[in-house]
Amino acid sequence: MSESEHRMIEILRILSAQEKPIGSKFIADELKNKGFNLGERAVRYHMQILDEKGYTERKGYSGRVITDLGREKLEKGLIYDQVDFIHSKFEEMMYLTDFNYMEQKGNVVVNTSTVYNKESINILQEFFESGLSVSPYVNLNRVPNTEEIEVTTICGTTIDGILLNEGIPSQLQYGGLLEIENSRPTKFTNLISYKKTSITPLDSFTNSNLTSVLDVITKGSGVIPANFRLIPGVSRQKTIDIINKLNKIGIGGVLAISKEGKDILGVPVPDGMIGISIIGGITPFCALKEIGEEIDIKIAEEIKDFNTLSPITTKIHHSLKPANESKQPKIPFVLSKSWNLIQQVNFDVEKRKGDIIANVSYINKDEIDKSLNIMEETYNNNPKYINPYYKLLSHPTDDEKIGIATICSLSIDGLLINHGIMSTPKYSGLLELTEPPLFIELISYNGTTVDPHKIFLSKNMTSISKTNNPNKILASVKEIPYIARDYAVHLLERLNNIGFSIYKIGKPRELIYNSKVDNYNFGVIAGGGLNSIGSIKENGINIEVKAIEKLIPFESMDRL
Repeated sequence: MSESEHRMIEILRILSAQEKPIGSKFIADELKNKGFNLGERAVRYHMQILDEKGYTERKGYSGRVITDLGREKLEKGLIYDQVDFIHSKFEEMMYLTDFNYMEQKGNVVVNTSTVYNKESINILQEFFESGLSVSPYVNLNRVPNTEEIEVTTICGTTIDGILLNEGIPSQLQYGGLLEIENSRPTKFTNLISYKKTSITPLDSFTNSNLTSVLDVITKGSGVIPANFRLIPGVSRQKTIDIINKLNKIGIGGVLAISKEGKDILGVPVPDGMIGISIIGGITPFCALKEIGEEIDIKIAEEIKDFNTLSPITTKIHHSLKPANESKQPKIPFVLSKSWNLIQQVNFDVEKRKGDIIANVSYINKDEIDKSLNIMEETYNNNPKYINPYYKLLSHPTDDEKIGIATICSLSIDGLLINHGIMSTPKYSGLLELTEPPLFIELISYNGTTVDPHKIFLSKNMTSISKTNNPNKILASVKEIPYIARDYAVHLLERLNNIGFSIYKIGKPRELIYNSKVDNYNFGVIAGGGLNSIGSIKENGINIEVKAIEKLIPFESMDRL
């Protein structure tokens, strides 16, 4: 991204945060706060360009506002910038938190969620009573002429901001799913790093199929969203004292505090640091989703004065016990798990024989014919983007189910490495088939414990077989040293001719489908191995999606 483009995206961000038109002086001042030394005249020049593109609109002498097209551009048009922005956004929210817990005054970080049924508020109140939230303090705002109610709740990032104001640097690391057993937090089952993702980590897991908050409330065991951060070990006692004081005024949700340098909940903690887990502020809304209520959740959207909030209930019974401090197996990250499989790929591109990495997903046997017809139709409609190979496998324990193996794109990394070419899986993403195609979401392989493509499928973000225009499919970004480009291109072209989905081979410093790799490398875009599986899911067939499962011989596979 050029410096000029960077400035324009920052201008769009400033405009998107305002509820009324603003002028060039305000924008210039805000840009200066963000490190851009741009005068009013230069701002007006950039605004002219944004007007011409339809991203902004002048409102008389009051200034300009961002348009719907501008918001769309901001959200997905520069996704390579967005993967760095998420973490910065939370750091900005921490800085803006000035809540004085002794006086109970100041700004806190909030989530704003929209419910579409007023009866949901009564149900929501019951969920807050369980104590599975950061705070019962909320603000209810009915949207005029509708049944919609905006519910503002306190985000756990508020606690990070309070710690920072007390001179304690809180480093937000992961958002994920935390397993509760017998009312006691035990271990994280999935994590996504706040760095190098275009989706807020907890937003990735706000799906009724992934959480089981209701089970925690009713049975004492289940899965809830939670965050994990690190602070210096020397600040442990001071932090505990602050957390205890916050609890007394209704701000809590701290689930676990490790000892210095001691792993907790399956997450590694470096020497000299302590780990802290805080419940996701959206947890009550996940429970609402689990009972089928329609809801729109927005995480850490803004800063609000604490005095605009009031308790939704005073009948809180904290049901969770202290976290299990017994050592749990460290949760494995996707890239770490994948390297061992990648190294075992021995596919011979000339003989078209050898082992590749396969995803294996499972469906009921009586759905197999329909599923294969869907896969075939999806491939025939767009052979450029869909891998045609598959293999049917027995389910290891259930005779009523059958597995569908498809080629995982990590097989490509394995083949290149087997030929002496370093290939590193960089991002897993959602690719929109515009002209040219553009990534609209990216999650780094290095920092997630779950294959990102499974997240996109679980949240129904794809349109692989649907008639939506443009289609949204699964794809990945690989990074290869430039010195190996000629030989790599030769091998990749051979793979593409065989039927492996190679969408584009980039050049050094090239933005490739709106993604970016490091200097002195080039990027390769490959199709996701779960695209044909996604087409089955889109057609209403219940399928258990699995990724990066096992090695199977390529020659044993069938072709659509």
